[in-house]
Amino acid sequence: MNTNASIKEVAAKSLRSRVFHQLEQNIISGKYPPGMALNEKQLCQELGVSRTPLREALSQLELEGLVESKPNKGSVVLGISPQDIEDIYTIKLELEGLAAKLAAERITPEELTELEETVSMTEFYMKKGDVDKMVELDSRFHDIICKAGKNRPLRDMMSNYHNFVKRARHKSLVTTPDRIPRMLTEHRRIMQAIAAGDGELAKSLAVEHISKARVSISKAIHEKDADKQ
Repeated sequence: MNTNASIKEVAAKSLRSRVFHQLEQNIISGKYPPGMALNEKQLCQELGVSRTPLREALSQLELEGLVESKPNKGSVVLGISPQDIEDIYTIKLELEGLAAKLAAERITPEELTELEETVSMTEFYMKKGDVDKMVELDSRFHDIICKAGKNRPLRDMMSNYHNFVKRARHKSLVTTPDRIPRMLTEHRRIMQAIAAGDGELAKSLAVEHISKARVSISKAIHEKDADKQ
């Protein structure tokens, strides 16, 4: 086995992954808005990479549906549309309910402690009015539940959906601040059902929670569209 070749291959994969995730984050966050043509030369300079890993990352983004290759324009950002958000939440309703049920059946004491700490930290940052931190903790809350379910394929799917809706989630909490304490209450009830080992209740509460989040996000998106008109 050629050790040097193996090291180079691992390094190349790591670089491709880093470039992909950075571009993906820039699209999801809105730094690269829908309709923007991605200039390869500028991106290479911005990311400090050559064209090879950049083009590989752009190809992967096209497979993800985040960019589209157009003649004479190269890769153009498609981003996440309001319809994408609606479609994602249709799927999340099913996945989050299953994740909560599995967590109630399989969570470890250490994971439950981590979940409780996340809820406590959410309350702390709610009092400080730090929406950015609350969005981060909201993602962590759901990540812990999914991890506790010990179902890797489910966790991989949910991880992608959390990333896609993160910006929309931030917008909804900013435009509807009364949603924040209700979100915290819903998180606490889900956590209590999981702690009690009640899978069906945890599933029901998770589905209810995602349904309410969906309504909040839909309202925020529509308000944003109205502002543009």
